[in-house]
Amino acid sequence: MRIRTTAVLAASLILLPLTACSSSPDDKPAASPAAAAPSSSAPPSASPSPTRATPLAFGQSVTTSAAEDGSVATATIIGYQQGIRAQQSADKENGTDGYVWAALELKVCSTKGTIDTSRFPWVLSYPDGVRIEPSGTTFGDFPKPEYPIEAKVKEGDCVRGKTVFAVPSAQRPTKVLYTTQLLPEPAEWAVPPA
Repeated sequence: MRIRTTAVLAASLILLPLTACSSSPDDKPAASPAAAAPSSSAPPSASPSPTRATPLAFGQSVTTSAAEDGSVATATIIGYQQGIRAQQSADKENGTDGYVWAALELKVCSTKGTIDTSRFPWVLSYPDGVRIEPSGTTFGDFPKPEYPIEAKVKEGDCVRGKTVFAVPSAQRPTKVLYTTQLLPEPAEWAVPPA
């Protein structure tokens, strides 16, 4: 009996707001907000939601700055190549099926102060939401020059090289993301079609 009473009470509480009617002071039903609002083709007065910036093209740079030491750097992507052959396949190295090696050529320059750089903020992004980070593996026959795992770059100098990713052979990334903490949101470059 107690379960039935609880169930009836719960159903009543759920249905009560759905069946309640609003009325005006003269006991006539109030018009619904949709019926009361005039139709207009003019946009609402509220500010529109921000639009996402268009991804950069390869060769275009993004500038970063570090508040703690005032250093400033630029970063860009030179190119992307998929289907790199190496002494060991991406599948064998990663225990996968259908993966190949791909190389992303990067360039980072210090324009003020000494900066630290690494290959690990660079991520490949696919249309289905998959993101792939650089391989932690390196072989002697990977494309040269290799981008360093970590490096310090003094003012006026640059570091340039290729970093390798294990990627699905049947897909191509649509964007490259630079996920450094020095940017409020990741910088994006559009990967050109093959």
